[in-house]
Amino acid sequence: MADTAQYVADRMALMDVMLKYAKGCDNRDLALYRSCFADDAVITGFGDVTYDGGDAWTAYVVEALGRFGPTQHMLGPQLATIDGDTAECRTDVQATHYLKDAASTTMTLWATYETQMKRINGEWKIARHHLVRRGTRVQAD
Repeated sequence: MADTAQYVADRMALMDVMLKYAKGCDNRDLALYRSCFADDAVITGFGDVTYDGGDAWTAYVVEALGRFGPTQHMLGPQLATIDGDTAECRTDVQATHYLKDAASTTMTLWATYETQMKRINGEWKIARHHLVRRGTRVQAD
């Protein structure tokens, strides 16, 4: 029974990492957002650049968010495979971004996050994070 309890606790903690990721981004709480990543995290799929490290990635996100007004990242149920202190996660996302310079225009992204997480000092952190784009639409009111 203890193994089942640990599995459930890990599954909840893994999803909480992604929920903090979305909240940190949407609320512009970049300290919360940064807390989701391991110091040596590797991030790919957000353009042609590979971001090495949680600090480098967060700096990019701060810059990128400057182009947008409000955002909302809605996450689908997470599929996770846990192996000790590592986990492979798949999370669908629909992210709506209001453009800063055209407040009535939105950009919506449909994508999947493919994320490897590792337990560091008892906490799950994003170790590798890859965006798989499914589609994008820009819509003006």
